Amino acid sequence: MAINPSIETRNVAQLSEDTGNVYKSIAIISKRARQISANVKEELSGKLAEFASTVDNLEEIFENREQIEISKFYERMPKPSKVAIEEFIEKKILARDAEVEEGGINV
Repeated sequence: MAINPSIETRNVAQLSEDTGNVYKSIAIISKRARQISANVKEELSGKLAEFASTVDNLEEIFENREQIEISKFYERMPKPSKVAIEEFIEKKILARDAEVEEGGINV
């Protein structure tokens, strides 16, 4: 997935097209961004756990280039909110409205 990491403005009307409510759209995007963030954090923690040692040696900290490269890779990744917005616009997110599914009032 090639997502430009720079900031860009968004058309609020476009974000609210599918839900009919910009606040619902933002809630969906924020939930997806939290999911992405949790997945990335878990993945990064798993990769960095390989480097964990019981003895913290100062020389070892400065010499571990592979760990630094992994960290830099994750720092360069687009922010989870940016990815979630792109997925929402491309209709890659499936969102269910609990109120509608349970026979409640359509908001």
